[in-house]
Amino acid sequence: MKIGFAQFNPAFGQVDKNLSRIERLIGRRQADLLVLPELCTTGYNFISKKEVRVLSETTRGKTVNYFKEISKRTKINIVAGFAEKEGSKIYNSAVLVRPSGKIDVYRKTHLFGNEKKYFSPGNTGFKVFSVGQVKIGMMICFDWIFPEAARSLALQGAQVICHPANLVLPYCPDSMPVRALENRVFTVTANRIGRESRGGNDLKFIGQSVIAGPNARVLSRAPADKETVSIVDIDPAMADNKRITPVNDLFKDRRPAFYKRIIRK
Repeated sequence: MKIGFAQFNPAFGQVDKNLSRIERLIGRRQADLLVLPELCTTGYNFISKKEVRVLSETTRGKTVNYFKEISKRTKINIVAGFAEKEGSKIYNSAVLVRPSGKIDVYRKTHLFGNEKKYFSPGNTGFKVFSVGQVKIGMMICFDWIFPEAARSLALQGAQVICHPANLVLPYCPDSMPVRALENRVFTVTANRIGRESRGGNDLKFIGQSVIAGPNARVLSRAPADKETVSIVDIDPAMADNKRITPVNDLFKDRRPAFYKRIIRK
């Protein structure tokens, strides 16, 4: 299976320009699964609820339909972040688009910084979806710092965790290989680059998109400041082997009865 990421600098508020840029980045590349950054069609640094509402769309809107067309043409399964509108609520979401046109959506569980002003907390929970014979999970940006997120997906059988991101803190690129190791899965973090200074809030995005394997090996890492598309070959079945030593199995050796404090309020 060929999996990868596309790292670039979205132009704030210019959805058509960003969609065209994404299509050019994908071009005629061959991949089975490609992950794009968080909010990759709108930009990130919102300064008002009105602005968020204007730029958000339903899953039947232009953005998802555009990704459907690209997926159908290229035969690539695409995971992309977008601002999702549902009724009176706006979610920071990721959509999984298949060449068949079927979609699934994940809504960000753990909101970061000013996102709390503009987005509703996600209500989908962490679910696993099928792409052919491969099990895919999704989480978004700040979700990475909560180990329960990746673990929830791995316990449901996820072999690849797709992670659209707009990272500004420095820790994640080095931490995602740990998430891959502690769950024995593949992870694909697609971050963005560039800077957005709006409303007195100056954000510099750190790039360094990364693909990691079940043994914590970094399979690909992008620079901090360059547009990059990277695709690697993996064997998803490696993620089904949870054995650490001949007598230790990562999941079978768990003792949940002693972890109850984790879920206490």
